[in-house]
Amino acid sequence: MAAPSPALVFNTAFKSRAGQPVDMAPGLTRITAPNSGPYTFTGTNSFLIGTERLVLVDPGPDDPRHIDALRKAIGARRVEAIILTHTHRDHSAAAARMRIELAAPLWFGGPHRLSRPLRRFEINPISRSCDWGLVPDRVLTDGEKFMAGGVPMEVIATPGHCANHLAFGMVGTPVLLTGDHIMGWNSTLVAVPDGSMAQYLASLDRVLATDYAIFIPAHGGHIADGVTYTKALKAHRAMRSGQIITAITEGVHSVGAITTKLYPGVSRSIRAAAAMTVKAHLEYLEARGALRIRRSLLGMWAEI
Repeated sequence: MAAPSPALVFNTAFKSRAGQPVDMAPGLTRITAPNSGPYTFTGTNSFLIGTERLVLVDPGPDDPRHIDALRKAIGARRVEAIILTHTHRDHSAAAARMRIELAAPLWFGGPHRLSRPLRRFEINPISRSCDWGLVPDRVLTDGEKFMAGGVPMEVIATPGHCANHLAFGMVGTPVLLTGDHIMGWNSTLVAVPDGSMAQYLASLDRVLATDYAIFIPAHGGHIADGVTYTKALKAHRAMRSGQIITAITEGVHSVGAITTKLYPGVSRSIRAAAAMTVKAHLEYLEARGALRIRRSLLGMWAEI
């Protein structure tokens, strides 16, 4: 008999100390931005890697309060590079300013791009949240290793939340910076065509294939048992796919109706995110041959 899937338990009790440096591991400091919200939880976590010299990870929103907190945490130390997990603006909006101020090159997984081409009459629902004009000084690729403030790091490509998403492992330690790919406070938003459910699930497997076990995300607190938690995330997504199939067989066919059935009573802002996730699941199931989708200017209609 197969072992039961681990339960998915979110840590929503995490309390951030916005603007205050918090040591997370040797050579790793977290500074949380004051941009809490329904999609950012307590705020975006920026990180400093190193001690005498540094690398800045995800400088976050272009907020004077956060930028001042980063300046104070950096002090007189040299910042060798600024690296991004991805180019959603809550992570990257301050990058251009900080690149100039710190005279530090900007490294990430290439300019922002869609996970698939737009279909006719389609729009990217989170287009305004994407940093389209940001260009890296160095493109980081899967498996690449580099030094960050004297700390050896490894790049792990984790597309899904968006196409250029990267995670960063601290080589020789159990610590993995997971960005928005794996977070402890909620499951990750996957909004097509910016993101891809198939790529997201494959990236969960990519992380599970590594030796990293302690996950430090870009929102919320650390995940002490990252392996068990990631397996629970996979089971959760499989459960949602099963619920969608069941809803369709019971006569519920539109994205809006499926969202109402699966997420009853949620707030308006959360419902919008839920609908994006439902659409991503529908595209994933369509690609696997589990259902058919009819598309029109009025939306999507799913059938078994």
